[in-house]
Amino acid sequence: MIVKHEVATWEENVAEIALRGIQKSYGSLKVIHDIDIDIESGEFLVLVGPSGCGKSTLLRMIAGLEEISGGELQIEGRTVNLLPPAERNIAMVFQDYALYPHMSVRDNMSFGLKMRGSKDEEIQSRVSHAADILKITEYLDRRPAQLSGGQRQRVAMGRAIVREPAAFLFDEPLSNLDAALRVEMRLEIAKLHHRMRATTIYVTHDQVEAMTLADRIVVMNAGIIEQIGRPLDLYHRPASLFVARFIGSPTMNTLPASLTHGRLTLLKKSIHLDETFGYGGLDSQVVVGIRPEDLIQCSEEDAWVTGELLVAERLGSQTYGYVEIGHSKMLCAEFPRTSDLNVGETLHFRARTESLHLFDPTTGRRITPV
Repeated sequence: MIVKHEVATWEENVAEIALRGIQKSYGSLKVIHDIDIDIESGEFLVLVGPSGCGKSTLLRMIAGLEEISGGELQIEGRTVNLLPPAERNIAMVFQDYALYPHMSVRDNMSFGLKMRGSKDEEIQSRVSHAADILKITEYLDRRPAQLSGGQRQRVAMGRAIVREPAAFLFDEPLSNLDAALRVEMRLEIAKLHHRMRATTIYVTHDQVEAMTLADRIVVMNAGIIEQIGRPLDLYHRPASLFVARFIGSPTMNTLPASLTHGRLTLLKKSIHLDETFGYGGLDSQVVVGIRPEDLIQCSEEDAWVTGELLVAERLGSQTYGYVEIGHSKMLCAEFPRTSDLNVGETLHFRARTESLHLFDPTTGRRITPV
């Protein structure tokens, strides 16, 4: 009964967050440009992009750790631009854990509640509950130096949980962990969100984390939003070349081509596009995007591209080949995992026409069929 009551109370406390024209400038240098995002109550939103794109700066503005230069930030329906972090009813988890080294795990988790003047019984109950959720009860009397990286990250998450905030903010929390621990902690964060359904904003440069954790992804580039959408929508319908190349591992292959009255000329090969694709009236230079899984081995006569296999990556569950097709241009193709590939052999490929992506070479934006 107690657990049910706590979960219900938490769900009532979940926040909606709205960003309206948010800007950030350092003097004359504008680094965040008019960001508009509506984050639903209980949503897991991931901000993703390369280093320097502004995602961590945006998160710190939401947290109150960076001043907002322009626009309006609303949390739970109230404007919080000028409120200090402690009054925003949010909790932040940092990539370097930010634990007090001289305190035990128990004291680290309870410190914020003690500063707020919470009663001892309430503090003990919340710490015990969070420790049980994160499976760190046996570490409560240890100090951070006695814990592994994954255990420290759980403690940092526990310190956020005990506050029962309206929203969680994660700033690249897994970047300091090794590959195996990153997978483990990614699953823990997903399970935690499923259990609590708290509004969560998560920053990462790792698109695998973004794809596996997010309800929606915000792809950022140079302080602007390139695209917002569900993970598979971004994968199957990237709005720009930047999103196409950033989302997906291995990255999307891109090749220059020309489109004339429904015929695509790619590396001197003329390819007819069915009228149902809607490109019949277009006449322009384009960039063609092809995912590795959409390249198909074929005969030389049917091939769109031909090249020499330079590298074969056998990952167990998948096999990828990197093929040089001339002018130092490489294509990545996915093969059946049992494929017998030999470096140096000549391979021929065509693509699934229904899976082609066309982009404007000048603007980089996706070309929409007419």
